Amino acid sequence: MEQQAIIAIGIFLVTYALIVSEKIHRTIVAMMGGILMVVFGVVNQETAIHHIDFNTLGLLTGMMIIVAITAQTGLFKYIAIWAAKKSQGDPVKILVALGIITATASAFLDNVTTVLLMVPVTFSITRQLRVPPIPFLLTQIFASNIGGTATLIGDPPNIMIGSANKELTFMAFIDNLAAVSFFILFVTIAVLAVWYRKQIRTSDELKANIMRLDEKAELVDMGLLKKCLFTIAFTIGGFFVHQLIHVESATVALAGAFLLLLLTGEHYLEDALTKVEWTTIFFFVGLFVLVSGLVETGVISTLAKKAIDLTGGDLTLTSMLILWMSAIASAFIDNIPFVATMIPMIQEMGRMGITDLDPLWWSLALGACLGGNGTLIGASANVIVAGLAAKEGHPISFLRYLWIGFPLMILSILICSAYIYLRYLI
Repeated sequence: MEQQAIIAIGIFLVTYALIVSEKIHRTIVAMMGGILMVVFGVVNQETAIHHIDFNTLGLLTGMMIIVAITAQTGLFKYIAIWAAKKSQGDPVKILVALGIITATASAFLDNVTTVLLMVPVTFSITRQLRVPPIPFLLTQIFASNIGGTATLIGDPPNIMIGSANKELTFMAFIDNLAAVSFFILFVTIAVLAVWYRKQIRTSDELKANIMRLDEKAELVDMGLLKKCLFTIAFTIGGFFVHQLIHVESATVALAGAFLLLLLTGEHYLEDALTKVEWTTIFFFVGLFVLVSGLVETGVISTLAKKAIDLTGGDLTLTSMLILWMSAIASAFIDNIPFVATMIPMIQEMGRMGITDLDPLWWSLALGACLGGNGTLIGASANVIVAGLAAKEGHPISFLRYLWIGFPLMILSILICSAYIYLRYLI
């Protein structure tokens, strides 16, 4: 193996180990790894910039701006309280309703934003019902990761996969992933509702307290809300037709974001830009450059060849290998760097003779997104909810989460295995 490839592998493995250890912030680690690839001459600066996927970065930034402004209207609190009242204050029905709302929101917003908006309302409702909040929080973690699987914009791995293959449009993601995602959501919430039903009982008097809440009082700025709803409808409509009008999804998201800023006025501009998760954006930049070192030195093509040799180029075996490997890996390590490594590997498989790559792309998307439910560190939303719960005096331990999260994740991947096989491989 040539020297540059060995240097690239060394930088990649050290960077990955530091990301998993969480001793240093993952954004700093990823950026330093990417910079070292350039400093050691594995890739030059021009090549490194060429490998940065600005479609992914633009899509994330645009959606973050839209959500930051919409959150100021109180819309998400309104929806949660409205759902609790429609559930007649019954804790099991509220658990189901908040799970469905979280999954639906996560399909169109990023998961971290969704749980940041939902968790405070959940604590408020569970305090009034005097029931433990953990069952509701776990349901929302699972629902956010499952809902995010359903669309191109729901989860960063999907954004990256869609950017890598322009044929996988917004509608293609919905057509191929939405139905199986919401079937898995139904199964997961049903299991959780049965499992926790005895732990979340409450009195009729406390249910009546929920019914007295006024959801309309949460809507603090109706003028801003109308502008936000118009922009969200415009943006999502743009996603549905982006391939027909030959416009990238990032352009649609950024057009929506700056249309909303145009409608709301510049006093929202600085606040919206500070709410953009720049740590996430720079994490992606570092990762793209890091993986470019493996691509340019031929390491990825070697791995792809070995995977094809292992499965004999059989499409069914290769799909199942990618699905299960993605799920198990994403349960224990961040799915974003894993997907960043897998994308060029699948592209290389296409160059090596596998003509139908669609089952491989959908296997990667399902495995990486749903695998995040396996452990407490499997996805960003999990870590965020655990942090918020600990602040409220309800810590979620790694083992307590693993006890229910890992079996549910395995169940979801078994459903995906059947789905992939029956839809694409027979």
